[in-house]
Amino acid sequence: MNPPLLQSSISSLRLLHRGKVRDLYDVDANTMLLIATDRLSAFDVVLPTPIPDKGAILTQIANFWFDKLGHVIPNHLTGADPMSVVSDPVEKAQLGPRALLVKKLKPLPIEAIVRGYLVGSGWKEYKASGTVCGIPLPAGLQEAAKLPQPLFTPSSKAAVGDHDENITLDRAAELLGKELAEKVAQVSIQLYSEAAAYALTRGIIIADTKFEFGLDEAGQLYLIDEALTPDSSRFWPADQYVLGKNPPSYDKQYVRDWLESTGWNKTPPGPALPDEVASKTGDKYREAYFKLTGKPFR
Repeated sequence: MNPPLLQSSISSLRLLHRGKVRDLYDVDANTMLLIATDRLSAFDVVLPTPIPDKGAILTQIANFWFDKLGHVIPNHLTGADPMSVVSDPVEKAQLGPRALLVKKLKPLPIEAIVRGYLVGSGWKEYKASGTVCGIPLPAGLQEAAKLPQPLFTPSSKAAVGDHDENITLDRAAELLGKELAEKVAQVSIQLYSEAAAYALTRGIIIADTKFEFGLDEAGQLYLIDEALTPDSSRFWPADQYVLGKNPPSYDKQYVRDWLESTGWNKTPPGPALPDEVASKTGDKYREAYFKLTGKPFR
């Protein structure tokens, strides 16, 4: 296990953006250095406690999916070695398997969410109105039920500390244009469907997930950021799935559940995690990596 990295510091490159989890640095006109730190955000608040190896594990899970789903859509990876853009040993030590060199692309102003199961905020809405993000569903569904087909339910992008908000398909079309919005919806559902089918063979149910996309100067659509990780998805152990209950998960739902139990009001600053919670969260990330890839994380 490597020392946790709560915040990167690459002084030889210009910092472009420090997100909830990732730090982005400018390399050249076409390329950025992306570093997945060990920060963890829950309820859109970055917590002060790092999860050891989290950034490296998430990066390697995303790389696994980028490779597996490359036939569906191109992704932002350049394939170049991140170590090639820094020379200082202290800076190199912050890279390793958590860093990627990625193409500079224009991110779309929405998050592409696909829901395959009735859980979380979707379940709450369904109980109240029989809909998920305004989309009518059959009556009589139970919590954690598999939906008749995956639903594309986009959301707005919020600044750090604010909450993302669900938007309608019409609003997504206004933001992106009808043709691009339809393309994003189609690609998102295909990515989710293929990934969910594979994950099930590995003993994992992907209940829902979030994708991000970007465009190059020619208007080509790319998959960017991360994909199908325990941070951007809800992973359930298939052997513990029971209809009518919210299953235990490999993702940060474990942390959300602990936070809910503390009475925290979900506004910054977030509370520090006990060592046991941070350690167990790291174990869940490692288990997800092993289940998906068949290899232990090193």
